[in-house]
Amino acid sequence: MSVQPKINFYTSRVAAQKLGVSVTTIQLWVESGVLPAWKTAGGHRRIPSEAVDSMLARQASAVANEPVQHPHNVLIVEDEPVQRELYKMKFAEWGLPINLHLAKDGFEGLLMAGKYAPVLIIADLSMPGMNGFEMIRHLVQGGEIKAPAVIVVTAMRSEEIEAHGGLPPGIPVYSKPVALGVLKPIVEQFARPEAS
Repeated sequence: MSVQPKINFYTSRVAAQKLGVSVTTIQLWVESGVLPAWKTAGGHRRIPSEAVDSMLARQASAVANEPVQHPHNVLIVEDEPVQRELYKMKFAEWGLPINLHLAKDGFEGLLMAGKYAPVLIIADLSMPGMNGFEMIRHLVQGGEIKAPAVIVVTAMRSEEIEAHGGLPPGIPVYSKPVALGVLKPIVEQFARPEAS
């Protein structure tokens, strides 16, 4: 007779403490399917410990060796490695007082947004796994992150964007390939001390 392994569960509060995010972020991740969970008869969430451990491992690899030395965080969510490198090189060249964080898909973008509360997010839309549309919707619906400005840089045409349900109002869309110099003054605006 085989013995089933015992599965441990965390409350939302314990999961939030372990992942270094707020309870609201945990609730958002559960509701959006990013983090698996079940609800008790009283409506309390129970999250499998292995799901939290797995997310911790992904989080650690996503943010490894990233020094935090400036008051402003900028997050770039882009699945193409070459494009991510280009952003990294350009931002280093600009020498702006920001911490640059790079995510390769919407899921990683959500993790980093929850951890770093960026003042600016530059996102692609077409990505494997969680795409930019889903990530942006989760960020807007959550409303917990201090109103980051979101800029979209995509190869999608406006008709394709509309076919995917469109974007929340006020989000500027730049066509790929975008001249990164176009983004520099926008990033500079968010790097100013009064942007705190």
